[in-house]
Amino acid sequence: MPDVGDIIKAENARWHFSKVDSEKFSKHIEKSIPGYNEGHRLIEEISDFFIKKNDRIYDLGCSVGNLTHRIAVRHADQKVKVIGVERERSLIEAARLNVKNSPELNLVYKKEDIKDLKLEPANLIIAYYTLQFLSLEDRKTILKRIWQCLNPGGAFLIFEKVREPNSRLQELAMLLYNDFKLEKGYSGDEIIAKSRSLKGVLEPLSSRENLKFLKESGFKETGRIFKRLCFEGFIAIKK
Repeated sequence: MPDVGDIIKAENARWHFSKVDSEKFSKHIEKSIPGYNEGHRLIEEISDFFIKKNDRIYDLGCSVGNLTHRIAVRHADQKVKVIGVERERSLIEAARLNVKNSPELNLVYKKEDIKDLKLEPANLIIAYYTLQFLSLEDRKTILKRIWQCLNPGGAFLIFEKVREPNSRLQELAMLLYNDFKLEKGYSGDEIIAKSRSLKGVLEPLSSRENLKFLKESGFKETGRIFKRLCFEGFIAIKK
């Protein structure tokens, strides 16, 4: 089975998070997405504008829980309930282990597929490189559900890999992204193996398409808040 880097293996068009070791995955994802930790810091700062005492926050596809933990610590004095949702057992168990010694935090993790999740009213919902792995129909359904459960004035933060609007910019972005991964220590073979493993698994949209989906779901105020090569973050506010 081909090695995609950091001793993680995946077959052609067969990338699956259930086969990834949680410790290796954390290292791999930080090295694979430009500005990954910077995006976490930005979300923390943006959360200050939308969170009040006793509010509820969702992190959909929380992985090993690094972001949920940071959010919970930041707003601990406001008794905010932070809910991390993740369907992969190894990742959710790692997330729970990370907060085992922090019982003072109002932080819970649910092992559940976000397609089946029943959302309660919330002021902030985050999807950090999550929806890109779902079908377009599932994305539309989940976005409408997110809009419905958000309180007026609440926000949805979504980060995704994106396609550029034309072939020349797309080629430029992908070449720069390959250079980024080479600088992080991945070999050419590992980069190709990772790209092949994601065929049919990850389906990026363009910036325009992401914003269109958000508006069709009911959001009136939307915009881009982050961009690093072919990775972007968007905010959508419920009026």
